[in-house]
Amino acid sequence: MSADRRAIGSSLLQAYDDQLRADAETTGALVVDHLGPLLLVTFAGGRGFVTYADLGGADAARIEQLVADAVAYYAARPEVASFEWKTRGHDVAPGLHAALVSHGFAPGEPESIMIGEAALLAVDIALPDGIALRRVTEERDVRAMCAMQDEVFGDPVSESMVGPLMQRLELDDGMELWVAETAEGEIVSAGRLDPVAGTEFAGIWGGATRAPWRGRGIYRALTAARARSALARGTRFIHSDSTEFSRPILERSGLVRVSTTTPYVRHRSGERP
Repeated sequence: MSADRRAIGSSLLQAYDDQLRADAETTGALVVDHLGPLLLVTFAGGRGFVTYADLGGADAARIEQLVADAVAYYAARPEVASFEWKTRGHDVAPGLHAALVSHGFAPGEPESIMIGEAALLAVDIALPDGIALRRVTEERDVRAMCAMQDEVFGDPVSESMVGPLMQRLELDDGMELWVAETAEGEIVSAGRLDPVAGTEFAGIWGGATRAPWRGRGIYRALTAARARSALARGTRFIHSDSTEFSRPILERSGLVRVSTTTPYVRHRSGERP
């Protein structure tokens, strides 16, 4: 990596830490409680989430105690079926992995934290014949979109996200849902745009494309459409936690991998592991 690219990455990472952590991650939360440096968040649908700006220089013993206390907090809330502890690769967090695993968390696949100028993504991409992009707001379309994403990610098809997404659409909090579909109405790719209030950022999330349609420019076109919408809102930066499917596409568009993030998830005793 060149010195210029390293400098850009360092500047973008600083903007990420300053603008996108802690309070910025609690949009739409039902409850937010504080535990030392931690924010313990409860979202609709029985989903818990632990985040923080940093761990304040905590040593391994203190971190182990924070993990134990967070587990106890959610254990006392039967409405929370599972919760995620969001880690970042650039944090100073001695013993965190061991503490999480010992308290019943399962690490997911690491993802790349990608950031770049929205203008770099807002380009014209040719779509395959018969494929069109559109925003969706109707419940039937949201259901179809969520089912497609579950299938692509290898999860059981569930309606758990339909209610929360419809609530946010009704609140008109800036979130946009985008799909690519065939002339017959089959959704083949989808993603979400999430402007972050009070920041220069919007997130692109939930990107999923059915396997037979990959490598044909559809995801790039869907990303470009979201970037154009973000620019129209006055957004400067786009960020995403990207899998290895989407990371190379975003890198080719000029986004920079500034760090990694790994979700650690703990399910309530008796729930699926």
